[in-house]
Amino acid sequence: MTNTGLVHITEPMARELAVLKGVCVRPVMRMVTDRESGVSSTVGIACGATRESLCPPCAAKARRLRIQQCAEGWHRVEEPERAGGDSDTGSITADDSEGESDTGSITRRSRSTRRRDDAAALPKVPIEDRTVGRVFAAADGREYRPSMFLTLTLPSYGPVGNGGVPLDPSSYDYKRAALDAVHFSKLVDRFWQNLRRCAGYRVQYFATVEPQARLAAHLHAAVRGSIPRDVLRRVVKGTYTQIWWPPCDTPVYTDPDRLPRWDGSQYIDPATGECLPTWDEALARLDEDPLAQPVHVARFGKQIDMRGIIAPSEEADRAVRYLTKYLTKAIAEPMSTETPDERREMHVERMHQELRYLPCSTRCANWLRFGIQPKDAGPGLTPGWCLGKAHNHEHLGLGGRRVLVSRQWSGKTLSAHRADRAAVVREALLTAGVVAPEVERMAADVVCTDGQPRFLWTELPVDPSTYTRVIMRSIEEQQRWRAQYDWAKQARGPVESHSATRPP
Repeated sequence: MTNTGLVHITEPMARELAVLKGVCVRPVMRMVTDRESGVSSTVGIACGATRESLCPPCAAKARRLRIQQCAEGWHRVEEPERAGGDSDTGSITADDSEGESDTGSITRRSRSTRRRDDAAALPKVPIEDRTVGRVFAAADGREYRPSMFLTLTLPSYGPVGNGGVPLDPSSYDYKRAALDAVHFSKLVDRFWQNLRRCAGYRVQYFATVEPQARLAAHLHAAVRGSIPRDVLRRVVKGTYTQIWWPPCDTPVYTDPDRLPRWDGSQYIDPATGECLPTWDEALARLDEDPLAQPVHVARFGKQIDMRGIIAPSEEADRAVRYLTKYLTKAIAEPMSTETPDERREMHVERMHQELRYLPCSTRCANWLRFGIQPKDAGPGLTPGWCLGKAHNHEHLGLGGRRVLVSRQWSGKTLSAHRADRAAVVREALLTAGVVAPEVERMAADVVCTDGQPRFLWTELPVDPSTYTRVIMRSIEEQQRWRAQYDWAKQARGPVESHSATRPP
């Protein structure tokens, strides 16, 4: 397309066209200079967003990658290699005791590991050193290795009507709903720990955290291997997590003009000048109180969905797609494109306001509101303005990951899966004699004769003219690539039908 044609294309038009063609709509602009030729060009690097509201094409690409990761590990028949150093795991808390210990001190405080009297007992069985499921034989002699699809959700906080909106907002337990959302990741971690002890093998999972219409989180999980349903019910019923934090029910400082102030080393009362209790001091008081109770005890609700899945099958493919269906949506976003519902928006806002002043972690600035210095307190903290994700309107309490993957799910990191997808496309192109153009252009290890990097990158400001030009160039390149890839696949012959074979 010539520059003359670009005159009539506005920035909004370019964005809409980028969405239609599957090109990143908010690329990071860089000027790349080839030190050998002296030629410079403007390059748009995909933003990599995982939310559809930010960049639909990048979010769709991220979802396809997760689909591949989920499908590759679910029905394995061989043990995967141990993937060391993978940060994309489901383990968020590392404490294996039955009681929670979140003290924030160098000297770890430990509480009794005796289970709560109101919690169901959990069976403990010897754990086999395997991650794949057992093989079962049918009457006709055929063998199959089933896995499971599991859905867990949080309890009710009050009756809800259409769209998940509370029938009586004044009696709806927003405080408990907010606390459950903030500590949902701990509850999920505890569930997997308990399940491994009761299932008898090293259970592996690919799980996604998604919102229900009522804004309560629920967990969809692909579980490798088959676990008796009675065991699953007992584990869900007997799983809980209790949060041993200082009390945070009654605020001490509510006047925005009379908040604790930083004196250079710690926070002090604005009226008396006395130092607020440190985090360790507040916990010490909690330890000394024989009647102390946890701030919150989180449990799953009674609603459990579990079913066996056998692959390869259309049912397994549908389950993978369903598992990743809402990954591109934020927690507060409606799950459909229906007309905005004012009642639901008010429900979202009430939840958000409940979370604004609720402590989200040991380091949360909101502890100052309750007369306690957060762990590792420093200057600039203001109650109600904590930067933690849990307070964000988009996350509504869920500050952790939306995808939880156990370390031995596929034996690969997410980066390795991404490289696999690129390698499939690159191999098809190279087999047909086509070299992907950006492979050389963006290679970081290409150097000149002086040993210095051949390509120099400089950040550029984004202006409408540059944005439109880069978007249109990206669309042309994408179309050319797709045409080359389709031709290469035909020249190469049939390839495996798998999500990894689609152009990244």
